[in-house]
Amino acid sequence: MSKVEDFLTQAEEQEIVSAIAVAEKNTSGEIRVHIEKTTSMAPIERAVEVFHLLQMQNTKDRNGVIIYVAVQSKQFAIYGDQGINDKVEDTFWDSTKDVILAHFKNGNFKQGLIDGVLKAGEQLKRYFPYQDDDTNELSNEISKG
Repeated sequence: MSKVEDFLTQAEEQEIVSAIAVAEKNTSGEIRVHIEKTTSMAPIERAVEVFHLLQMQNTKDRNGVIIYVAVQSKQFAIYGDQGINDKVEDTFWDSTKDVILAHFKNGNFKQGLIDGVLKAGEQLKRYFPYQDDDTNELSNEISKG
């Protein structure tokens, strides 16, 4: 599967967007999923680049997270902003990556992203709990490149 449009159906995308909304009910963190066809860069480097292109660093607490997927390259990465990295251990995202990878290996991309998003929200809750005055600072829609 090499086309971004074929990676997920519209219904599957909406399920992921719904998972983002659920995850963000537990944390003031902001989670986005970005999907593109391929990358010639290391996935984490491209994730950082896309993070900044989407201006995800503009959250109040610098607690945005991107789950980046390069479909044809069969690669993904998770990148969290400075506010997160200042508070968490280096292995913070490992369990989230493991959840996604387990599903991706079985070709279950939608469930991998849903479970990854929910796990990210669960992880962020410890350091960035939901606040009563929290506003959704970033779109929950899946971005594509």
